[in-house]
Amino acid sequence: MRKTKQKQFLVLGLGRFGHSLARSLCKMGHEVLAVDTNGENVTAIAPYVTQAIQADATDEEVLRSMGVENFDVAVVSIGQNIRDSILVTVLCKEAGVPYVMSKAVDELHAKVLRKVGADRVVFPERDMGVRVAKSLVTPNILDLMELSNDYSIAEVMAPRAWEGRTLVEVNVRRNYGLSVIAIHRGETFLASPGADTALQSEDVLIVLGKQESIDALERL
Repeated sequence: MRKTKQKQFLVLGLGRFGHSLARSLCKMGHEVLAVDTNGENVTAIAPYVTQAIQADATDEEVLRSMGVENFDVAVVSIGQNIRDSILVTVLCKEAGVPYVMSKAVDELHAKVLRKVGADRVVFPERDMGVRVAKSLVTPNILDLMELSNDYSIAEVMAPRAWEGRTLVEVNVRRNYGLSVIAIHRGETFLASPGADTALQSEDVLIVLGKQESIDALERL
C-alpha cells in the first residue's frame, strides 16, 4: 500500500477547532507546530503535537523566526479576532507558505480572506451545524460531505432489502444514480468493493452522487 507523504503543518490559533485539527494531523503521522498566544492552550496541545509554542503570530518577525516558509500548509484558526485572522493570513502568504487555509466567522470575513490570498476558507461551526442537522432529519445517513451544490459523499446504512444481494444485483448506479466507493463492515473497511461483493446486515455504504439520489436511498 502506498504510504501518504508526511507533511509539515503550522496551526495558528488553538481554540476548539485548531486544537482538534492539530491533534488529528499529528495522529495521522504529520509534523505539526501549534501556536497560540494563550499559554493554557499551548500546554493543553503540547503532548499531542510535534511542537507547541506560545507566540504572537501577528508579529511578522516572530512568524518568520518560526520558518513559516518551510511548512507545506498553514492553518489560520484564530477565533473571533477578524483583524488578526486577516493579518496572519497575509503574513503567511507573503512569507511564502504554499497553501494557507483560514477559518472564517461569516461570509464577509471569508470574502476578505480570499481577497488577501487564502487558498481555502472554512466555516467549521457552520458546517458542523449543517451536518448535525442533516443527521437529525435523515437518521440513516450517518455522515455527509458536500463536494459541490450537486454532489455529495455520504455514509448510509445499507437498506435491509439489500442484505444478501451483491452490488451487481442491486445495481446501485443504474437504479439509484449512486456509486458505492467503499463499505464499512464492523472493523473492516472495503475500498472499491467489487460487483460480486454481497451486502451484509449492518453494512455502512460510502456512496457518491447527487443529493436527491442520496435522499431517495435514505427513504428505502
